[in-house]
Amino acid sequence: MALSAKAKKLITEFKKNEPKRSDLKKHGKEIKKDHDLALELWSTGDLNPRLLATLIFDKKLLTEDVVEGLAADLMKQDETERNHVSEWLLANQLTKDKKLVALMETWEENPSPVLRRLYWYHQARLRWMGKIQPNSKELLESAEAKLADEEPEVQWAMNFCCGWIGVYESKLRARCIKLGKKVGLYKDEVVPKNCTPGYLPEFIKIEVDKRK
Repeated sequence: MALSAKAKKLITEFKKNEPKRSDLKKHGKEIKKDHDLALELWSTGDLNPRLLATLIFDKKLLTEDVVEGLAADLMKQDETERNHVSEWLLANQLTKDKKLVALMETWEENPSPVLRRLYWYHQARLRWMGKIQPNSKELLESAEAKLADEEPEVQWAMNFCCGWIGVYESKLRARCIKLGKKVGLYKDEVVPKNCTPGYLPEFIKIEVDKRK
């Protein structure tokens, strides 16, 4: 894609001085919405231009085909960067529009691991502030069937979601802990001090104790 002078200026700036996340958000506030510029920045395949793109996309133009194309592009990116960009896309665009939220809710079985991860991460986000959701039992049943064999990046979001179900929904807590013990995901993970481990039995215990 041929880049406009505006896109070239931003990209040159990012290469010259590594921007902080606050710098990117400042650019996003100044630009507000510029879908064409967002697509130009996205086309570079680089982390910072793509993060800025997630701030200035026009959500009304993020059709199913466009989002699936973005997800396919992300599969060519490093996993850590891919997850970072997709989470910004979720927070800044996909959760801001009812049609996009409805679209996200269809991604549980999507062929794209990026979109499946976003499905589970969105479900986790709905819960981590303690808001009980009506589909928790169904999600847990799905996790019980799929968690062990999912792609690692999807596993993380699925496990994270089950963790919050276990924290806030006492009736399902034992099943979440049992699932964690059965799969053993993150059992041997070493986490920095004051960080909660991902292993479900420990995660749930620590987070429940915090709320007592």
